[in-house]
Amino acid sequence: MELYKVMRTTSAARQFTDDPLPDEILYTILDNARFAPSGGNRQGTPILIIRDRGTRQALVDLTIPGARRYVAQRQAGENPWNTINPSRVSDEEIAATKVPDSFTAPLLQAAVVLVMCVDLRVVAALDKELDRVGIVGGASVYPLVWNILLAARNEGFGGTITTMAVAEEPRMRELLGIPEPYAIACVVPLGKPAHQPRKLSRREVAELTRLEHWQGEPLTPG
Repeated sequence: MELYKVMRTTSAARQFTDDPLPDEILYTILDNARFAPSGGNRQGTPILIIRDRGTRQALVDLTIPGARRYVAQRQAGENPWNTINPSRVSDEEIAATKVPDSFTAPLLQAAVVLVMCVDLRVVAALDKELDRVGIVGGASVYPLVWNILLAARNEGFGGTITTMAVAEEPRMRELLGIPEPYAIACVVPLGKPAHQPRKLSRREVAELTRLEHWQGEPLTPG
């Protein structure tokens, strides 16, 4: 498939058919995705490949607490899990919130689930001293995750980046035997999408860009 078409049609697939994702195709996906860049080319990104139904059900159980808080805050008109604005939602309200199946079903419906890890010993977290949540370290793992989704699209499969279970990282470590000092970056269900959109809705370049300064003009085709 032509590169730009892959980029413009790789959606967040959350509903899957019963089609399998054979090991040979998964290998092809990962064999091409592994060329993603990482800090210092250190490539500290182990991938756990989960097919076992019991393990996936356990991942569902670990997804629910983070998803419950996400849904409760969103229903209250907040940006969920926000690090800037304190939440007004109480623990009691969170506990009473029902989590829609859409948050957990992909982990059971997908042909395979990938748990993306990163070795914190090789991550250059240049923002670790700043008075905000750190994000720079993700540069060493998320390009690989996105390459996996692009490669999956090229092979006729798809998936999405999920992070709800990461809120329960200690329990995930115990479940999957992940040692310190590895962190869990995300969980990626992969399978044959039940629906493949032909066109995605995204903000225009002019809405995303500023030339030279925060108050600068946007980039235009001219």
